[in-house]
Amino acid sequence: MQGLMVARNTVHSLCREAGIIATVHRRRGSGKKAGPPVHDDHVNRVFAATKPDQVWLTDITEHWTGTGKLYLCAIKDVFSNRIIGYAIDGRMTSSLAVAALEQAVARRALGGADLTDVTCHSDRGSQFRSRNFVSTLNRHGIRGSMGRVGAAGDNAAMESFFSLLQKNVLNKKRWDTREELRIAIITWIERTYHRRRRQDRLGRMTPIEFETVYAQQTMALAA
Repeated sequence: MQGLMVARNTVHSLCREAGIIATVHRRRGSGKKAGPPVHDDHVNRVFAATKPDQVWLTDITEHWTGTGKLYLCAIKDVFSNRIIGYAIDGRMTSSLAVAALEQAVARRALGGADLTDVTCHSDRGSQFRSRNFVSTLNRHGIRGSMGRVGAAGDNAAMESFFSLLQKNVLNKKRWDTREELRIAIITWIERTYHRRRRQDRLGRMTPIEFETVYAQQTMALAA
C-alpha cells in the first residue's frame, strides 16, 4: 500500500508489537540541531595512536526494548580499539556520559596509566557539551575535542564499533526488557569483543591481546 501516512510513534509501536527490528542502529539526538562546540577539533579525522591513552573516542547509541529505550555511552581507545569505559541507562543525560568517562579513568588508573596526554573526542551532543562532562574532563586533566556538525567521518571509528554491536547483539532478537539487553551488551563487550574477536588492524589480535603484547614489549625495552 502506498501513500498511507501515519505518525512516527505509531510505526514504532506497531514494529515493537510485531517484533520488527531496525537494521541500522539509532544514534542519539537524531533530527536535533547540534550546539556550539566547547572544544576545538584536535583529532581532525586522524584516528590513530602510537600507544594507549592518546586518543579516546566517545558516543551514545540507543535501542528499543519492550520496556522502553536503552542508551549506551561507550569510550574506545583508538590504539587498541578496546572499550575502556561504558555506561548503560534508560535515560540519556549528562550523567550517562560522565559515568562512562569515570569508568574509563578508573580502569586506566588501576593499571598505572598516565592520563595527562589523553584527548577525548566526541560529537557536539548536549551530553558532551554539558558542564558536568567538561568539568570531569578538566578534573582528570583530559583534553576535550569535538568534530564538526553533520560530518559523519568525524566519528567513523566509533560508528564501526556500534555497527558491530548492532549486528551481533541488538538485532539478534526482540529484547523484552532493558535489563535483558543491558546484560547482553556487557557480556558481548567483555567476553566476545575484548577477548575473542580478532581484528585485522590489530594484526589479528584481540584488543586485550594487543594491549598485553604492547605492555610486554614496553617493559622489555625499559629493562
